[in-house]
Amino acid sequence: MNAQDHRPIDPGALPTKVKFLIFGVMAFGQFMALIDIQIVAASLNDVQAGLSAGPDEISWVQTGYLMAELVMIPFAAFLAQALSTRWLFALSAGLFTLSSALCGMAWDIDSMILFRVLQGFTGGAMVPTVFATGFAMFSGPQRAMIPAILGMVSVLAPTLGPTVGGWLTQAVGWRSIFYINIIPGALVTLLAITVIKVDRPNFKMLKAIDYSHLVAMAVFLGGLEYVLEEGPRKQWFEDTGIAITAWVALVAFALFVERSFRSGGPIVKLTPFRKPTFAFACAFNLVIGFGLYASTYLIPVFLGRVRGYDSLEIGTTVFVTGIAQILSTVVAARLSTKVDQRIVVSIGLTLFAAALWLTSHMSSQWGFADLLVPQALRGFAIMLCIVPSVGLALGGFEMAELRYASGLFNLMRNLGGAIGIAVVNTWLGDNTRIHVARLGEALGVAGRAGSEALSNMTDSIAARTPDAAHAALILQGELARVVGREALTLAFNDVFRVMAMLFLAALVMAPFCKPPPLNGAKPPPDNH
Repeated sequence: MNAQDHRPIDPGALPTKVKFLIFGVMAFGQFMALIDIQIVAASLNDVQAGLSAGPDEISWVQTGYLMAELVMIPFAAFLAQALSTRWLFALSAGLFTLSSALCGMAWDIDSMILFRVLQGFTGGAMVPTVFATGFAMFSGPQRAMIPAILGMVSVLAPTLGPTVGGWLTQAVGWRSIFYINIIPGALVTLLAITVIKVDRPNFKMLKAIDYSHLVAMAVFLGGLEYVLEEGPRKQWFEDTGIAITAWVALVAFALFVERSFRSGGPIVKLTPFRKPTFAFACAFNLVIGFGLYASTYLIPVFLGRVRGYDSLEIGTTVFVTGIAQILSTVVAARLSTKVDQRIVVSIGLTLFAAALWLTSHMSSQWGFADLLVPQALRGFAIMLCIVPSVGLALGGFEMAELRYASGLFNLMRNLGGAIGIAVVNTWLGDNTRIHVARLGEALGVAGRAGSEALSNMTDSIAARTPDAAHAALILQGELARVVGREALTLAFNDVFRVMAMLFLAALVMAPFCKPPPLNGAKPPPDNH
């Protein structure tokens, strides 16, 4: 190896065609990792039946993937410097492909959750790496397009997930939603090895890695999600296991922060948060992740549990959101280069809140036509949220710190999604129980005439058939089903209203951001 092999590579000096080829390969890898978060959303019932899993277990097929991805996303900045972007991305794509095949071969729910965790952890490195590499390679107007392209990938992938998964499940079977990754995953792996040459490895960093820092981060994120996921079913801190996990997660978080600043080999540096604009952009991304993943999760659940739709019907109903996102990408990109990004993100948050508010007026009979406008508006609005927030967050960093900033920024979106799915499940369960009780009270007080009518109907049936008792049971069962369905619908509406308020509250942060220049150039320091 000659001296030239050790000289740093300037990503910005690469030929334009090579830059776009590298960026295209990495963006597709990111798309694969992100679409698999929600690809099982419309097929959970099929996966649950195929693996004989319980309703409490099946949610971990999504949650386990997301949490494992969360651990890897901030860790990827360290690994990219130690292994180089080329080999980290190739390893990530290759192991993601292998774990996808293992998911397709899962024999029970435990093996499925294990392989999904492996899939999320290995694929997670592709998500922040492409952001950092894109911002390092391009400058000027080309750099200004990076947030739009990657923003579209970031939101389109999880939105299309239920559609693709539903179609594949209906046409081939639920295992195909994992096998479909094998060929493109292998292709991305080979291309990554061949074309991604933007930096050089520093293997000495692997010897100085602070494993206590990595363990603390994993324990904190995993413990947080466990408390959010299992707490509602176990009466929160009344359960000893939940209380212990919460304390362990809190201690792990304190250790993680301490190691971030005082370790000789930290895996995550929190120094980007010294820039106020980056901190506010991360807060925006936390809210965006909450709304994006929670709404993408809730609509298929509503269609399945309330309307009784199968996976294909769910997929075709939610597909309109993805179409709206594609159409709004160009609009968001042009606005972000010509209009103050704080104005663009404020418009996006307001429109997203409006879409959630429209969705909060659902009835138990809502289908494709009724959800068309709210879903289209939500798909259009999310691009106006995420494109400017990417520019606000990453526009002021150079390559070394850019990696850590990208990891932390993407962590916020996925952490918001993990918290969002867990929290809306809690709200949904609590509000359903409240509405069942209220409907029961209404039937008890104002429904006496109805009870008499039901009794008269039963007597009438008894006069014509000896099976009156069976008929009465059928009527009572149907009444209970209708009450449960309407209570669940009201609970969905409550959740969407709260989410709308959350997006409106986020508008308060917009004036405090300091936007970069509109042409995508390097902004002035933001050290105040």
